[in-house]
Amino acid sequence: MDKSIDKPYIIVIGGGASGMVAAITSRRLGAKVTILEKNNRVGKKILATGNGRCNFTNINTDISHYNGANPKFAYSALSQFDVYRAIDFFERLGISHKIEDMGKVFPMSDQASSILDVLLYELNNLGIDIKCDAEVKNIITINNGFKVILANGSSLDCDRVILATGGKAMPASGSTGDGYKFAESFGHKITNLFPGLVQIKLEGSFFKRIQGVKFVGSCELLHKGKSIAVDRGDILFTNYGISGPPILQISRKARELLEKGHKPYIKISIIDELSKERLRDILIMKFSNNPNKSIEFSLVGLINKRLIPVVLMEANIDNITRPVSDLSAAEREKIVHILQNWQFKVRGTLGWQHAQITAGGIDTKDIDPSTMESRLVKGLYFAGEIMDIDGLCGGFNLQWAWSSGFVAGQSAAII
Repeated sequence: MDKSIDKPYIIVIGGGASGMVAAITSRRLGAKVTILEKNNRVGKKILATGNGRCNFTNINTDISHYNGANPKFAYSALSQFDVYRAIDFFERLGISHKIEDMGKVFPMSDQASSILDVLLYELNNLGIDIKCDAEVKNIITINNGFKVILANGSSLDCDRVILATGGKAMPASGSTGDGYKFAESFGHKITNLFPGLVQIKLEGSFFKRIQGVKFVGSCELLHKGKSIAVDRGDILFTNYGISGPPILQISRKARELLEKGHKPYIKISIIDELSKERLRDILIMKFSNNPNKSIEFSLVGLINKRLIPVVLMEANIDNITRPVSDLSAAEREKIVHILQNWQFKVRGTLGWQHAQITAGGIDTKDIDPSTMESRLVKGLYFAGEIMDIDGLCGGFNLQWAWSSGFVAGQSAAII
């Protein structure tokens, strides 16, 4: 393409969160922009975020909430387009916001569709060309620009390309890892990829008996006796193991250890707001008040009834129908231990279809953090999940999408 032109022609490949913001940013700076989206609509994945409410950022955003081989890579983009700039960006598009627990920011409408609606309105308002059902098959360099070849045999020539194709998580939304092969064709390396923010599979034969049991407690990832990650909140037993927001938060590090051949454990505390001594005193009082009750029935009112026989089994108490007065001090201590220190061996995680994000991606060593431009190919930019940066639950991944999309769009539009 002819670089003597005043403004470049930019093709954004991928119409997700980062791609849409990149396109809007480039167009506002005067560039001609086309979005190529292989789905029949843009922003499909946005509709599934935050349980359909779209937790679109977090006021506590900082580099500590991000993972990757070099999390500090994200610092420049997050500084250039920080959480307050993100909130302002959407406020100007029409999104009134509210801040909830742990700094999560939601649209006041509680509808993810609101975020998509205003982005789509702005794309159309700016005259950005959106081509859906446009699957890209190849990208090659020509002269000083690029030729983007589509699956239907047609092609488009442009000055610059922004790759915003996402990762491999939630393939039903169109994220099937297409962008990695394009990046590799230009010499970029892809780090090890695995599902992140996903449910964890545990070893044990009793999970079908307690699937669906939910409680507020804490979980801790252990490796070689050391604490690797801790979180607290709603935890849910499933037929394969365990789920819930705290589990998703620690799942990335759990899977990372598994990928390296390690054997991590998860410690669950069902009753985590009491000290061991206080819990022991409560049990002593409960048992002494009704000494003729069975051991099993004596725990009714303390924990979910469906958990009781499994907890007692794990405490190696065989005859759970005998009077609680027959319970020894050692047996009581085992119950206390299980209620606060129940450990499970991690055997894996669920797959891509259940994962919220992709861990791993394009090696950030070959990307300029201040512009999102490839260090290997001039005019090639990256945005969003395709890179080896991923955040915790709570709005951090969408903030990364907005930030990296803004920086890529701005940089690509500047001659």
